[in-house]
Amino acid sequence: MSSAPDRFAPASHDHVFLGDGHARNERSTWFVIALTSAMMVGEVVAGTLFGSMALIADGWHMATHAAAMAIAALAYLYARRNAGNARFTFGTGKMGDLAAFASAIVLALVALVIAWESVQRLRAPVPIDIPQAIAVALLGLAVNLASAWLLRDDRGSHHHGDHHNGGHSHGGHHHGRDGGHGHDRAHGGDNNLRAAYFHVLADALTSVLALAALAAAGLWGWLWLDPAIGIVGALVIARWSWGLIRDAGGVLLDYVPADEDLPDEIRQAVEQNGDRIIDLHVWRLGPGHHGAIVSLVSDAPKAPSHYREKLAHIHDLSHLTVEVEPRAA
Repeated sequence: MSSAPDRFAPASHDHVFLGDGHARNERSTWFVIALTSAMMVGEVVAGTLFGSMALIADGWHMATHAAAMAIAALAYLYARRNAGNARFTFGTGKMGDLAAFASAIVLALVALVIAWESVQRLRAPVPIDIPQAIAVALLGLAVNLASAWLLRDDRGSHHHGDHHNGGHSHGGHHHGRDGGHGHDRAHGGDNNLRAAYFHVLADALTSVLALAALAAAGLWGWLWLDPAIGIVGALVIARWSWGLIRDAGGVLLDYVPADEDLPDEIRQAVEQNGDRIIDLHVWRLGPGHHGAIVSLVSDAPKAPSHYREKLAHIHDLSHLTVEVEPRAA
């Protein structure tokens, strides 16, 4: 029984553009979710048994924290499982940036909620059970510091891979592709991991600020300091959120940052001996992976492999298309 050919059948080389730490980061994120979930259940149960509303409230706060982490974990899972799916023309490397953008929006909403609640408490102060609140803040801080350690990104950036060269020519037109894996650039970080890290960092920050405010309230009776510091924390979290929205959004829109030097490297390597680039597109395919389309004119056009060889030293240029035309007389 025959079947129609799949228009999206795999090409002569793969398009797997996941970061070199993808598996590690996925495992770490699931560990953090497990730790946070266990903490959530423990706090809700203990709060119910001992009649502590502070523990119950923090337990449900942990639930929202775990949900935010799930965005990152599921993005890693989906990107890995679909890495070889040919319907994703340039792979699933950007799945993490999409998740990071969504997480950044959630982080911005968290900042707004914290700011709103802080303003309400400034207007109408509520009594605080200081010893219990300090205990909960210390407990939350311990969990967040453990989570931050799990999500730390202290790896060296090392990629090794094969180059897959292929091309065709038609008259004076040459088209070639090159795939490889290389070293992370300044903009090659994993925004998905960064988003997860910011979530736990935001929680850790609020715990530290809360401890400082509660200590001041206990020593000097400054109950107003708790909501005031809450507003400061909200502003810091909002700034992190904006940076993540900007960076992840830029990747999704194929924006080339002003300090990205890859286009200049390509021009310096190719524009020699009468070869001139007339059209250049560079974009990020995933953490540590970039794609490029180079259209050039030449007095003496050569095969695509010649130009790919000139760019072989740019290791994170993982997918390259070269188009060559003879210079018009």
